[in-house]
Amino acid sequence: MIRICPSILNADRNNLASEIKRISDTSDLLHLDVMDNIFVPNKTFSLEESRKIISETSIPVDVHLMIADPDEQAHLYAKCGAASVTFHLEASKRPHETIAMIASEGSRVGIALKPDTPFELLAPIMSEIDMVLIMTVEPGFGGQSFMADMMSKVSQARAEIDRKYFGKIWLQVDGGISLETIAVASAAGADTFVAGSAVFKADNPGEMVELLRTAARSN
Repeated sequence: MIRICPSILNADRNNLASEIKRISDTSDLLHLDVMDNIFVPNKTFSLEESRKIISETSIPVDVHLMIADPDEQAHLYAKCGAASVTFHLEASKRPHETIAMIASEGSRVGIALKPDTPFELLAPIMSEIDMVLIMTVEPGFGGQSFMADMMSKVSQARAEIDRKYFGKIWLQVDGGISLETIAVASAAGADTFVAGSAVFKADNPGEMVELLRTAARSN
């Protein structure tokens, strides 16, 4: 199954409700990038702003936490009603506990890896999570170029998911996803795709979501 998750990082913040409405009919989830200007050099949505978006959005919200204290904060986004909450392995001192806290609130749990983080570090917690997010750019900014060298890590993750977990863990990629790169990521094994600039800079964002889905299926 292919899932397209438009990121509102590149949407018009002054007209966010209407921007989200433009992609709601065609998207699987709405991707919400939360940055704290500590873990990454940028600041986006606060917990209160995130709660408002989650409560007012008609499609499930996929929260990606790029924050320094996920062990204290991650479960609060689940409590807000996020369908999925992903935090960075690099920022967590107590990943097992944080995973359990998110899951106890009824949300799916994802773990994200920065480009330089080896996939092997996920081995001790793979059985506890619902999604792996392989970053295909350095986290912190939208509009970056797709890192094709991350496809070996995506393929490694796909092999592990299929071999040990019967394909039940979603494999997400985030960064530089476009009509040109999504087929490459799909061929490597990704099934869940975050796209920001490609969607919200298109003349028709909703139609672009469908075009991306078709391109992902074409590999």
